[in-house]
Amino acid sequence: MNEELKALKPQKVFKYFAEILEIPRPSKKEDKIIAYLMNWGETRKLETVRDEIGNVIIRKPATKGYESKPWVCLQSHMDMVCEKNSDKVFDFNKDAIEAYVENGWLKAKGTTLGADDGIGMAIALAILDSDDIEHGNIECLFTVDEETGLSGAMALSPDILKSRILINLDSEDEGELFIGCAGGKDTLAKIPYETEEAPEGKAYKISVLGGKGGHSGDDINKGLANANKVLNRILWSIDKTMVYALASFEGGNLRNAIAREANAVVVVGEGDAKEMIEMVEQYNKDIRFEFRSTEPNLQVKIEEVPCPEEVIDEMTQDDLLNVLYAVPHGVLSMSREIPGFVETSTNLASVKM
Repeated sequence: MNEELKALKPQKVFKYFAEILEIPRPSKKEDKIIAYLMNWGETRKLETVRDEIGNVIIRKPATKGYESKPWVCLQSHMDMVCEKNSDKVFDFNKDAIEAYVENGWLKAKGTTLGADDGIGMAIALAILDSDDIEHGNIECLFTVDEETGLSGAMALSPDILKSRILINLDSEDEGELFIGCAGGKDTLAKIPYETEEAPEGKAYKISVLGGKGGHSGDDINKGLANANKVLNRILWSIDKTMVYALASFEGGNLRNAIAREANAVVVVGEGDAKEMIEMVEQYNKDIRFEFRSTEPNLQVKIEEVPCPEEVIDEMTQDDLLNVLYAVPHGVLSMSREIPGFVETSTNLASVKM
């Protein structure tokens, strides 16, 4: 077990969180964490059930004197957002999360930590394992596939729970209870394009690196950089200065994660190559200054790469850059009733070619 986590308190919470970090649990691939939960409950002689889709429920009887209290359900989800830096060699299907403590924060090396909602699971297990907390009858519900569609919660049979009170352990603010729920909608846009032979010249890879990423809901108002928007802003501006051909644009991955990295490969005439390099280097300075307080590690790089055989057609290139420039990202409106509360937001999560 991670020694740094063993020293954290509450000790039982971080003991179980450390165990959870050892178990791969991408969305729709929760078999290993399901097996862990089933074994955990059964070895402690607690009623442990699994439904058809993979949700797990572990029940613990009330402590003496609390038998008449109503059942309470503590709910968390098993899967995690699987994001990593491009230079990190990591397989979310088999590798353990590498956690460490820095300046009072628990972080992961080059990947998402999975505290959403691993810490919620750990809290539930710590309560189930406790012998010094008085409580009524409790059942802990662990659902699958929360991050990519809530399919576990949606498939839950209405009569499988004994509780009529449910406390969700998937929040972000310590010591606060929330009553309500946020809705969401995915938008997928496709732009068909033709490829054509790459022009003569030099090819460069322009990369936006070092962003924090973050959750598209809870972190959307924190002034973090969206790598897709930053990269497109650079390409759009250069397009107004010189002619180049776009061979690829790749940025972001998951729908609920702010893009932390993005890159594009372009082909430019040799006569404009020096100016392009200088422009990107200046943008690196400008972007780093712009996000100096929220994204200290953000940077823009340009490097020469082998020339691709094909690029996208000119009309589609213009359409793509203009669309990405126009697509909003971030907070759209704040609540008029609740100070500091985001009411509507949007995230340009992923661009793939």
